[in-house]
Amino acid sequence: MVEIWIDGDRVEAREGQTVMQAARASGHEIPAFCWHPSLSVPGNCRICMVEIEGDGTAAGWLDIACNMPVTKGMRVKTDSERVRVRRQEMLRMLTLNHPVDCGICDKAGECTLQDYHYRYNGEPSVSRDAKLRATKHHVLSERIVLDNERCILCSRCVRFTREVSKSNGLGIVNRGDHSLVRASEDGAFEHDPYSDNVIDLCPVGALLSKPLLHRTRVWYLQATPSVCPGCERGCSIDVWHRKASWKLQRVNTTANTRVERVTPRENEVVNGPWICNKGRDLAAVFDRPRATAPMVRGAAATPQWALEHARDLLAGARHPVALVSSWASNEELAAFHAAFGHRFTTWVKTDHHAAPGERIEDDLLIRPDKNPNRRGALARWPLFPVDARAAFPPDCDLVLVWGEGCAADALPSQAKVIRLDAWRHPDLARAEVFLPISVQTERRGHYTNFAGVVSAFEKCFDKPEGVAHAEELFAALALPALVSAS
Repeated sequence: MVEIWIDGDRVEAREGQTVMQAARASGHEIPAFCWHPSLSVPGNCRICMVEIEGDGTAAGWLDIACNMPVTKGMRVKTDSERVRVRRQEMLRMLTLNHPVDCGICDKAGECTLQDYHYRYNGEPSVSRDAKLRATKHHVLSERIVLDNERCILCSRCVRFTREVSKSNGLGIVNRGDHSLVRASEDGAFEHDPYSDNVIDLCPVGALLSKPLLHRTRVWYLQATPSVCPGCERGCSIDVWHRKASWKLQRVNTTANTRVERVTPRENEVVNGPWICNKGRDLAAVFDRPRATAPMVRGAAATPQWALEHARDLLAGARHPVALVSSWASNEELAAFHAAFGHRFTTWVKTDHHAAPGERIEDDLLIRPDKNPNRRGALARWPLFPVDARAAFPPDCDLVLVWGEGCAADALPSQAKVIRLDAWRHPDLARAEVFLPISVQTERRGHYTNFAGVVSAFEKCFDKPEGVAHAEELFAALALPALVSAS
């Protein structure tokens, strides 16, 4: 360890650390635009300037913290008068041509240039010359639009495509005031499955999500910790949705219960600071048409009548089989096991397969199994066999299908079917009983990923009326069935 001093506080830094790393690890904030802990160090924004005190025989000096290694006995000032003046000068240069369009910029409220300007400068521009014009709303891909007038050339986005996603999809062309971020001509950025991470990396409002553009403001939203169900990696994410205090008063209130965006929640042991684009698109998964009304033999039924009919089927079944969901939480799986562990022959089915054109697997995050909790389910029951006929005995008289991914034609024709699902599809009406259940954003729980890491997700919204939580539903179904079966 190396002993240094930061703003008068003794700090033990690791050998080889930079001043920036040692400062942030010890709770001392140093501003940065181009620096990022998971990217290489370009040292081009200069906003992280700090003052190094002299030793009595030599005067102190200013240097950038991101690229300066710690040395024994070093004394660092992160907020001295000299440092504040230099940061003010750098911000004046950065805002020389930066447009003052914060009122319409989607980054407003989480823009570090905006934050640092008010912290270290806070004054109108000293320049009276017209600002340099550059391309506005330049399309980098089907997902991302670039405003070059806002770009401060921090190069985070370029380094990400070179060092993390390895697509080499972005670069900087031209020189000086004419430098522009551009996508490579081979279209690599369009096909980069991690491209949307550059939106989070951008410290200003230059890189913007096309689906979210001009749709909402960050201060209207709140982030709920969750887990991406897109594959067995189980990336930690934040699900952004409208705050209750900013709910819209309108006839159609779906905007109040809609996922507005998904961003990574840093988790060193699972996904680091990144997620893939599939995780960003979870809104499309949760916005699918919901099935919220119970049915008996395809006709609408009251929740009580559907529940009682399902109980009767369970009580009369002699050789029932259950297909449990690989999207179910550990808590739901435990509830099913407690209620029906010895009642059913149980198999773990695949709820989701890879979509056409989807990347199946890579060396960064994406895993081949497109279900978040297959490992949690397989800890209790075996995997549904490739030959579906092997899963059902000849005298199977009842099948409970929990979740998606199992067509009615794959089930034994002689067996009655109870379905538990959340999404509307034709097979629901072909079941003897259908019971609607909640989705991930309407409850809390845990998933176990492929490596055995357990991650928690929290509730975002209330479940619709008439919909039950699977845990409660199993408890309600179990007791009469167990008594009758005995």
